[in-house]
This record gives sequence, structure tokens and C-alpha cells, in this order.
Amino acid sequence: MPTISKFYGIDIRMYFRDNIKHNKPHIHAFYNEYIATFDLNGNIIEGKFPNGQRKLLQAWIEIHKEELKKLWDLFIQGKDGFKIEPLK
Repeated sequence: MPTISKFYGIDIRMYFRDNIKHNKPHIHAFYNEYIATFDLNGNIIEGKFPNGQRKLLQAWIEIHKEELKKLWDLFIQGKDGFKIEPLK
């Protein structure tokens, strides 16, 4: 599961070929002891995340939604992905 971006202590990853477990495109976010899965609309699918970091991540998702969709499609096809700019 490669890290696709990292900012303010939040590590964002996307699994290769993870459409079997979940049909909906999503990312996995890690912050200290918190782990959560977010859909590409910024909703938490599973897990918990601190409010401040959740808001930062939701803003990042909104900014990079099209890139995230392209990356998801590449990974589902078994192709190499790319990194996405962190939130600044």
C-alpha cells in the first residue's frame, strides 16, 4: 500500500487492487494512533480520525478529487501510480 501523499503528520495511502473489499474508491489515512478509511467525497467509511486532521484531509480530498479518481483507476488496472501534492 503505497503512500500517495503526506502532510501535517497525516499519511495517506491507497491499496493496489482494493476494489474486491470495497467497491467504492477510497483512501486510507493514518495519523498517530488513528486510522480511517475515507471515500473520495471525504466521508469516513471506517475508523476514527481527529476533527482537525479530518477537516484538513477533507479539504485535500476536495482539491485533488480528480487526481484521486485517476490514481484509483490506475491501481485497479494494476498500473503504477503517482504521488499527489500535499496540502500546504
